[in-house]
Amino acid sequence: MPLPRLPLALALLLSAMPAAAAVDPRITVAERSGFVETGRYDEVIALCETFARLHPDAVRCIRFGTSPEGRPMQALVASRSGALDPAAAHAAGVPVVLVQGGIHAGEIDGKDAGFLALRELLDGSAAPGALDDAVLVFVPVFSVDGHERFGAWNRPNQRGPREMGWRTTAQNLNLNRDYAKADAPEMQAMLALVEAWDPIAYVDLHATNGAQFEHDISIQVEPVHAGDEALREVGRTFRDAVMADLAEQGSLPLPYYPSFVEHDNPASGFEDGVSPPRFSTGYFLLRNRIGMLVETHSWKTYPVRVRITRNTVVSVVEQIAQHGRDWMRVAREADARAAALGGTRAPLAWKATDASRTVDFRGYAYTRTPSEISGQLMTRYDERTPQLWRVPMRDEIVPSVEVEAPRGGYIVPAAHADGVGAKLRQHGIAFRRIGCARMHSFELCGLPTRVENAQVFRASVATPAAQSVEGRQRLTLDGRWQPEAQFVYEGALFVPIAQPKARLVMALLEPQAPDSLAAWGWFNNHFERKEYMEDYVAEEVAREMLARDPALRTEFEARLRDDAAFASSPEARLDFFYRRHSAWDDRYNLYPVMRVDTVPATGDTTP
Repeated sequence: MPLPRLPLALALLLSAMPAAAAVDPRITVAERSGFVETGRYDEVIALCETFARLHPDAVRCIRFGTSPEGRPMQALVASRSGALDPAAAHAAGVPVVLVQGGIHAGEIDGKDAGFLALRELLDGSAAPGALDDAVLVFVPVFSVDGHERFGAWNRPNQRGPREMGWRTTAQNLNLNRDYAKADAPEMQAMLALVEAWDPIAYVDLHATNGAQFEHDISIQVEPVHAGDEALREVGRTFRDAVMADLAEQGSLPLPYYPSFVEHDNPASGFEDGVSPPRFSTGYFLLRNRIGMLVETHSWKTYPVRVRITRNTVVSVVEQIAQHGRDWMRVAREADARAAALGGTRAPLAWKATDASRTVDFRGYAYTRTPSEISGQLMTRYDERTPQLWRVPMRDEIVPSVEVEAPRGGYIVPAAHADGVGAKLRQHGIAFRRIGCARMHSFELCGLPTRVENAQVFRASVATPAAQSVEGRQRLTLDGRWQPEAQFVYEGALFVPIAQPKARLVMALLEPQAPDSLAAWGWFNNHFERKEYMEDYVAEEVAREMLARDPALRTEFEARLRDDAAFASSPEARLDFFYRRHSAWDDRYNLYPVMRVDTVPATGDTTP
């Protein structure tokens, strides 16, 4: 794709950079090339060390993980507050913001913009004093293996740089679908970094795909539509302040992702929403922290996108420095409110209603005509002719799935304790392992304990996805929670709802949540038939049941009379009896995790 010519002022600015680069080792490959190129990952390693060496009082270079191909995952910690490790930041109450680039390594604006912003913040030419009152944890490249899958056409819908990384990891996982399930080693490392630093805000830097228009960046923040009510106000304040800073510097920011309701049709307008927690903005609201998704517009040239992203990073750090302590107080109060969610109605997913309003959107003139290549209707834009579009916007957001939170918590059976326990630890979720039951002076180890007040979820319909997603076969469950006594074995896990991450607990363990472990196929075996009754056995069993149970005979005959599909299906007729016989597997379609309203009476041990 040809790169449009740079504005004269920007071209003159870039022409002076090679001379500056000769004396400043912090200058990036991107700057030296006039933002035609971006550097390889060895540049990140070198710059991390260089910033730490040149700013020993303000920067630390840390390794927080290792990629599947063996590359170091590096972050720069920057602050002039003296808090350059998590313990110091927590002790001093200094607000932390984590800015992450390169989760999609082809959208690499954040890496080059972050280094530029960091240099200017340290030198005081941008937001003087901001690093005195904030800690910036900067991850230049999240998907480090994807970054090194370098190529010229890895982002065909994007103007520059000349070569860039790939969208997915070396394991072909999309990290921006992995926050909740955390399958990727890279994501597990990131969650550990987040757990250590507990940033008040997490900023995720991207570039869009899509149509052509004048708007150059979108800033989406949650909590705004979802999550803790008081934190929603913080989210709106943060978003609006950053957008105001960007507008003052000449950008045209949007508070929503500019993706058309109907693909490739500008007249269809836009729909706002709340992302599920596979995405960063849907995940951090469940931790009672702020998530910001930054999307520069891929059709803008790389120098323009980097400069706008740099402006965003500087604004973010400035806002955190000014307001972060107050926002941390609101977040702590939100933690306390979350720990009291037991017994209340809680949303698991959100949707936009059909209500719409008309918004002004700065696009370009376009035509929609059939293509002689594909044969489909195609939209063609004229970038020489700006045009104001008046299009519908659906941004009334309401819960689409709600449940009542358990009063006590969840019990994960011993058979799944190791796998689920490891996942809970990755997210920093508290739980206890259920130990031996103590009866007077005896310990009953290895024997099951009957839990009378359990609630179980029995699926009426379990629908596996037709194809895998991120290497997993997703599962949709319809059903309901119902009271039913259950046996619990030593080694099971009790996950209390009374904890700050209660929303995240529900997102992972409620079977109908969009990114629960169940939805990602963790428990698919429990929704597969494993035992059967041969037809000749079922025939004999059916006759015996009909002979001794007149009510069953009446029910069977009514089904034959009233349900033609049932009457014409030998399998359904025999299954009618099998499901009512003691041979039927009463654990089929039973979600293995149960809910309780009280803490289990058995002895507890820490995991």
